[in-house]
Amino acid sequence: MALTATLYDFQIALSNVDRRIEQSLSFKVARHPSETMERLWLRVLAYCWQYEERLEFGKGLSDPDEPDLATKDYTGQVTRWIRVGKPEPEKIHRAIAQNSSAAVVVLFESPERLQTFLAEAAEQKLSRVSKAHLAAVDPGLLERLAEKDERRAKLTLTLVGDHFYVDRDGESLDGPLTLGPSPG
Repeated sequence: MALTATLYDFQIALSNVDRRIEQSLSFKVARHPSETMERLWLRVLAYCWQYEERLEFGKGLSDPDEPDLATKDYTGQVTRWIRVGKPEPEKIHRAIAQNSSAAVVVLFESPERLQTFLAEAAEQKLSRVSKAHLAAVDPGLLERLAEKDERRAKLTLTLVGDHFYVDRDGESLDGPLTLGPSPG
């Protein structure tokens, strides 16, 4: 019998100071049986960091060629294409080519992984990768968020500059968001 996805329910009071967003978010995220809690939280942080109306979670690990998150306009055209984790530079290069009018965003699980990605893209001469918005989350923040495998999470998440501040059940967590080179 195949394992099924597990649903997680999130209630997040989001404040993105730089983008002037104050929003109460309520959403469910399906966790693939092979997905780690760190990756689930990375998708949630990407959702909060890139939040806009119509931003939706994709099929995740079930379809490796689809984005983890995407925004579509009212005509169904993708306007924001988001991948998290450890994407291959070729796939990001291809996503930029296929979604020429969309913002392509990648959120890595560590600054080291971001640097490795940039080095691999340069080595393979994948010039389109420079058009992507790249950033990395502090791995310590992901570890601390993933310590609790709770199906319901209620938290306050504040983004100020390039820093996440999270309050979960009276516990304060924080970590930097390391930005990659500006898209060219």
